[in-house]
Amino acid sequence: MSPETSEPKHGVFTVIIPKDRIGVLIGVNGSVKETIEERLGVKLTVDSKDGVVSIELAKSPNEGGDPAALFKARDVVVAIGRGFSPDRAFKLFEEDTVLSIIHLEDFVGRNASNLVRVKARLIGTGGKTRKIIEENAHVLVSIYGDTVAMIGDPQDVEAAKEAVIRLITGSPHSAVYKMLDEYARRRKMGKLVPRFKM
Repeated sequence: MSPETSEPKHGVFTVIIPKDRIGVLIGVNGSVKETIEERLGVKLTVDSKDGVVSIELAKSPNEGGDPAALFKARDVVVAIGRGFSPDRAFKLFEEDTVLSIIHLEDFVGRNASNLVRVKARLIGTGGKTRKIIEENAHVLVSIYGDTVAMIGDPQDVEAAKEAVIRLITGSPHSAVYKMLDEYARRRKMGKLVPRFKM
């Protein structure tokens, strides 16, 4: 369970997102919030003061509400909170698309200089490394605060996570690029095993 979210209680998810992302979640004239609500049949209650977002079904399951939509809505809200633009977060509306978040502190602790160094490794000069991960693993990546978030097909996300963790733990960029290139080649040829392994 991600620190941003809690287990649903009485059919309501509670998500905490950074305050500077509240405006993005709401959107111009409430447009982003409204899109999430309409597409997924949910109701979002946003507390701008402390960044708490409550998510519940607009209709109960007895009235045709889909409990799975709560999880989708939670992931879209968390993705926007983790730095994705709404358009990129909306990819989560699609079937078989997942959100995965890596917390950098789990690997490098709370030392600010270590976090800055690792984030620089992951982004690369001019965003090169992040772009290579996105293009070869066919995922969307957001590096925000002390997290790396990825959106995509579950298998593609696993490959991207593997690349990110290797970079965090000190693997040379060249070795990670080679791994990603091999993943992209195997993916294109339809030769992927259920879970990508090196």
